[in-house]
Amino acid sequence: MSLLRRIFTWWNGSTIGTQLWTSRFGEKVGEDEGGNIYYQTAGGARRWVIYNGDVEASRVSPDWHGWLHHTWDEPPSAAPLKRKPWERDHLANATGTPAAYAPPGSLRTPESRPRVSGDYEAWSP
Repeated sequence: MSLLRRIFTWWNGSTIGTQLWTSRFGEKVGEDEGGNIYYQTAGGARRWVIYNGDVEASRVSPDWHGWLHHTWDEPPSAAPLKRKPWERDHLANATGTPAAYAPPGSLRTPESRPRVSGDYEAWSP
């Protein structure tokens, strides 16, 4: 079953076709802190990423995203971007996971919603 998954599905990791293409034409350019590996063809015409774990585009940091989309030519492994003091570290999108934000009063949090003036009154027939 795992062989069929690797042939036909991309969301479980790289497919066999991607692995063959990468082994044949890919030059490893670098790796990010999440373990994702970045490749390009000779000359840099095509660029792609092999994810370490879940295939989720928000796991690509802004530095590597810019390189993947040809915003700059040098990869962050060769020419790291200068960080501003107000910039935060990159976080992947947590929507749909247990780490997703749940406001107070949500069904996923034990605390109740704070009361406010003119608060909601339930309708009763």
